Amino acid sequence: MRGTSAALQPPADATAPVRHPEAPAPGELLGAHYGQCFGCGDEQPHGLHLQARAGEGVSLTAEFTVKAAHQGAPGLAHGGVLATALDETLGSLTWLLRTIAVTGRLETDFVRPVPVGAVLHLQAEVTAVAGRKIYASATGRVGGPDGPLAVRADALFVEVKVDHFIDNGRQEEIQAAMNDPDQVRRARAFEVNP
Repeated sequence: MRGTSAALQPPADATAPVRHPEAPAPGELLGAHYGQCFGCGDEQPHGLHLQARAGEGVSLTAEFTVKAAHQGAPGLAHGGVLATALDETLGSLTWLLRTIAVTGRLETDFVRPVPVGAVLHLQAEVTAVAGRKIYASATGRVGGPDGPLAVRADALFVEVKVDHFIDNGRQEEIQAAMNDPDQVRRARAFEVNP
C-alpha cells in the first residue's frame, strides 16, 4: 500500500511543470553532473554510475547495474543504495527545468528485493511546481522498463541558489568546480542534492 505523506501532496494552486526550452532533447543522455557524485559520477569507483536520459515533457529514464559493492544482505542491493538511485534520478529532473534544487523530502517504498547483477530501470517525472517547491515521483523496475516493480518514491525538491553549495560545501571541491573552464560542466556541478 502506498501512503504518500501530506508534505508530498502538491497544494491546490500548484502548476503543471514546464520543460525549459534549452533542456536536453528527448532521448539525449544527461551525463554526470559532477564526477565525484556517488549517484552519477564517473570518478566514483563504487558509485552507481547512473545513466539518465531525457524523456518527453519533464520526465526521464535512467538505469544502473547493482554491483557487489552495493550489497546490503548477501546477494541483494542495500535499501539505502536503492533510495540513492531514486534520489539521483529524481534530482536529475531539475536539469529539464534548468533550475538548481535540493532534496527536501524523499519517501521510498521497497516493493521487492533487487539482486546483485540486476539492472534497475528507473522512470521519473515532475508532477507539479509550487513556487520554489518541485514535486516528483519515480519507479524502479527489474529486468526491463516494463519489468516487475521493485522500488518507488515520491519527492519534494526545493529550488536554491548556487550560494547554498558555496556556503556549505568543502572549499577545495567548490573552488575546483568554480574554476572549471567548461561553463556547462561548472553549472551542472551544482545542480542536484546535497
